[in-house]
Amino acid sequence: MASPALLHVNQVHKIYSRGVFNKQTTFDLQADFTISEPGIVGVMGPNGSGKTTLFELITGSNIPSSGQVLVNGQDIHQVRSDQRDRLAIHYHQSYQVRHFRKRRPNFMLQPSPTDYPLVHLFDEPQFNTQDGYIGFMLDFFRRLRDEDRLVVLCVHPNEPFHLQIMREICERFIFVQSGRLTQAPDYDSLLQNPDVTAYLGDLVGGQAA
Repeated sequence: MASPALLHVNQVHKIYSRGVFNKQTTFDLQADFTISEPGIVGVMGPNGSGKTTLFELITGSNIPSSGQVLVNGQDIHQVRSDQRDRLAIHYHQSYQVRHFRKRRPNFMLQPSPTDYPLVHLFDEPQFNTQDGYIGFMLDFFRRLRDEDRLVVLCVHPNEPFHLQIMREICERFIFVQSGRLTQAPDYDSLLQNPDVTAYLGDLVGGQAA
């Protein structure tokens, strides 16, 4: 029997709306993808496009309007809220961990089958350019991958070195814009998307060869 995918975001929708009697949709995130093997995945997209919402859905701190998030075959939203970070963990900016809001009593939910996260999501981490810090972090990401973990690295590039990091470390990419996801198997394929090049602007030409 084949092993389950490390991460399966199965036809997930997250709809935000306003109004009580005449509801109007203000934002709709749609995601459907599978990552079967350990690796390092890069995520990019404009502010407000849904990147952090996607990370929250994957780690179970945000409930989808429909669909499922399966980590190693287990529905993250059916796992105890105090143990979900043993499956998938969300580090935001300066590496603080996102915490969960409890919506169902834990006695009604399943325990995590693992003690150490299988999926590590880094949401716009800060890269210090001094004292070898970037090299340290890239080695850390690679070590997680080599330990059969999945690393998802979200960067909002505003300097050419941010793109150099993504090109060097990431093995595949997801571009998020207006709640829609586009996948690319490598960096060169990512840049074939005109929405990506429009988003990156002059940064593409500012990279070192």
